[in-house]
Amino acid sequence: MSGLSDKVKGTVNKIKGETKDQIGNASGNKEMQADGKKDKMKGSFQNTIGEAKDMLDPDRNNR
Repeated sequence: MSGLSDKVKGTVNKIKGETKDQIGNASGNKEMQADGKKDKMKGSFQNTIGEAKDMLDPDRNNR
């Protein structure tokens, strides 16, 4: 029940989102910028889910 997978996916989505946001901002592409912001939010949510899974894992102190 480890949240590591969710945290990794979250980090990847945050990086992807930041890249899209910056490219969209630099090129004036508001749609790409908005898509990047959405990906960053998704990544933050995935990280939160991963943290919650880790907190609920009964074996977390035995590793």
